[in-house]
Amino acid sequence: MKRFAFASSVCVLLAFTAVSVFAQAKPAQAPAIKAAAPAPAPASTTPAPATPAKFIKPLKGTAEVEFMEVSAKKIGDDIVTVLKIKNLSPSPVSLLKVDEYWYNKAQKLVTGDSAAYRKPFMPGEIIELTIKAPYKSDIAVSQYQFSHAGGSVNPKRVKKLS
Repeated sequence: MKRFAFASSVCVLLAFTAVSVFAQAKPAQAPAIKAAAPAPAPASTTPAPATPAKFIKPLKGTAEVEFMEVSAKKIGDDIVTVLKIKNLSPSPVSLLKVDEYWYNKAQKLVTGDSAAYRKPFMPGEIIELTIKAPYKSDIAVSQYQFSHAGGSVNPKRVKKLS
């Protein structure tokens, strides 16, 4: 029994040795063909090394934004409103959220919905948010409420974004 264990362990050891010897052998290479060396590229066309991403502290407090209503249409059973929003704050706004409320002529709340922008809203960036609220027959006027994770938002409605 001891001879069988010894013989099998020697076989396994030899197998591993043979595999490692063949794995280290270099494959034969074809003879190199001499070709004209390409001219080196000018130094100005080489790309600059990538800079590492920097963390920018999000805004805490009141954010300043401009917005314009691109369209508000009834599509199927929904009222689809598209807003374009520009960040005027000096820092990025995190988790911007817009709530839209629809009222009837008697100033009673009829329907509404909200949309959120999950990425950091960088200074000077213009984004487009789409809000889909269920359609009701007696709606008359809508109102928007803006908020973000770090505080409140001071929205300014404009006809054209600056």
